[in-house]
Amino acid sequence: MLREPGVREFAFSAADFERVSKLIYAHAGISLSVAKQDMVYSRLARRLRETRLNSFAEYLALLERGDKIEWEKFVNSLTTNLTSFFREPHHFPILADHLKKLQGRSPIKIWCSAASTGEEPYSIAMTAVETFGAYSVPVSIVASDLDTNVLAIAAKGAYPSDRVDKLSPSRLSRFFLKGSGLQAGVYTVRPELRRLVSFQRLNLLEPNWSLRGPFDVLFCRNVMIYFDKPTQYRILSRFAPLMSPNGLLFAGHSESFLHAADLFRSQGKTVYELAAKPG
Repeated sequence: MLREPGVREFAFSAADFERVSKLIYAHAGISLSVAKQDMVYSRLARRLRETRLNSFAEYLALLERGDKIEWEKFVNSLTTNLTSFFREPHHFPILADHLKKLQGRSPIKIWCSAASTGEEPYSIAMTAVETFGAYSVPVSIVASDLDTNVLAIAAKGAYPSDRVDKLSPSRLSRFFLKGSGLQAGVYTVRPELRRLVSFQRLNLLEPNWSLRGPFDVLFCRNVMIYFDKPTQYRILSRFAPLMSPNGLLFAGHSESFLHAADLFRSQGKTVYELAAKPG
């Protein structure tokens, strides 16, 4: 059916947006500004077509009835997964230096709390291998995410050429297998590297996390920007007890935890350490 330009397929009122905002905030802590209204519409309109529902009111009622399958798809739709290998590259030499200082400890425990499609945890793993000069590193990396779709991609570890084109030729040949035939143009993480990372779904707002510290390194980059300050503080207050005394917390370039100075203090370059280290 043809529609006039600018006319939406489904009615989407301010009240609908408010209901969406309340649901995703309560479930995942994601705070949606009014500026995100068009983004929310375009992503959830796909869910209406998929579920063959005729209105946002019907779709939101489905969620409010607790449909578990649709809840997962709803959260996946509203989760932003912008990532790349060695994104914010200034962090990785800092990570390498920290790993060297921890040499002799086994295992060195690392948590990547926003794994997305895997580029970040695999960059952490590559850094560990380069630091210790072998795949048999004393490092354990757990990578979690809220979005089950991206976790499936991450666990597979296969990427089209445009996702790896910024990696150096030496890293590409050392850490990836180049596909051929039907897999031409696909680069798959070598099994030796994949074995260093375990993936699991985790919602940072859930009351109980399945992870156990202490962690020597915690990557939580470009996650807090989706939460309001009270939610950020709540999550940071749960991170702190999971950190080893000399553990490092890596944040995104646009994130600041000054409002949680009693929990973490800045080392510069959006890297944080515990404000009060256990005696």
